[in-house]
Amino acid sequence: MKIGIIGAGVTGLALGRLLSSKFNVEILESSNKIGGIASTKTINDVTYHTIGGHCLNSKHQEVLDFIFDIIPKNNFNQIIRDAKILFKNHYIRYPIEFAIKEIYNIDKKIAFNITKDFLSTSNENSTNLEEWFINNFGDTLAQEYLIPYNTKIWNNDLRNMNYDWVIDKLPTPSPYDFFESLMNYKSDDMPHATFFYPVTNNQNDFLSALANDLNIVLNCKVTKIMKNSKKWIVNDSYKYDILINTSPLNNLFDLIYDAPADIKSYAQLLKYNKVTTMLWESNSQDFSWLYIPSQEIKFHRVINIGKFFLPNKNYMITEAIGEIDYNTMEAIGKKLDFLIKPIGHNISEHAYVVFDNNTNNVKKILMEYLDSVGMITVGRFGEWEYYNMDICIKKALEVFNRLVTQYES
Repeated sequence: MKIGIIGAGVTGLALGRLLSSKFNVEILESSNKIGGIASTKTINDVTYHTIGGHCLNSKHQEVLDFIFDIIPKNNFNQIIRDAKILFKNHYIRYPIEFAIKEIYNIDKKIAFNITKDFLSTSNENSTNLEEWFINNFGDTLAQEYLIPYNTKIWNNDLRNMNYDWVIDKLPTPSPYDFFESLMNYKSDDMPHATFFYPVTNNQNDFLSALANDLNIVLNCKVTKIMKNSKKWIVNDSYKYDILINTSPLNNLFDLIYDAPADIKSYAQLLKYNKVTTMLWESNSQDFSWLYIPSQEIKFHRVINIGKFFLPNKNYMITEAIGEIDYNTMEAIGKKLDFLIKPIGHNISEHAYVVFDNNTNNVKKILMEYLDSVGMITVGRFGEWEYYNMDICIKKALEVFNRLVTQYES
């Protein structure tokens, strides 16, 4: 049995490695390199992710087992996260709801109101993302940080976005944990509180290990997908018994030869953001990464990539939503005194999926159509979900287990 996989990002590579133990697998990749949005570039001997930062850790043991089976754990350094927020021109620690003592030293009234509001939250049912932030964190914290930061990163009115995706993506402390943080030091339990980075200081080592010995066809842009009574046929030449998609769902249906016009129209309702990154030489800083809610600085995040290296190096990545030219990114960077000189610039295609109020209904319709024709779709863009690398691997494991059970029974 031959299986075709569209896309050699983390999901496609993990699937390829898993399925190739049982089936004949071929991966079609439109780019000239593997990795998808986790792909890397090397400048001045610094290897960095061109589409933001990617942390490797998981609360799912089966994912960690998969990773460390490919690259033994002793080939990774375990990094302790020290994330900061640039809040009213002061550095405070992340998550912000555990930094009220620090906010107190900046503005006592805001610290008091955050505390009062948080401990009075109703956790009522919400109809959109803005309401969810207010109902779960209180109005003051929502207005001072969560709403401006998320408006910036999603480039959308939060009242037009749903909140389903955010529940497992943000620390959401209980009132007791919040109170405890006022009395003592308190940290969150998010998976990226610590994370793994290769001892070689090159995250591409993990991607290359995933791809090792796999049948990957690079520079193969999929332009046509058909299905006859027995086979999937891609670009009139590649034939498969099973076809798995990991490429962006919004583009997929234009490739399917006989997809109904209404299905194609629904797919175009899916929204996403591009991201522009710039690699900088920098001064030494303690933070792992820095969140910037202020609208005066277009960057939403600065990643201290050199702090992931051992020994540390002075390099950082800045991220901003949308397509921003080199000169504009450089000018924005001059507002941050720890950035010295830009040495790399990249504009992505797909980076973040956007969850507006239509997304869930649109996805349901599209997934039902794909189920009806027997195509599997998986991964961040294949499922149109805000998955990190570990969840992409977890979803690949689920598809692998399902197919093995189905075809070996």
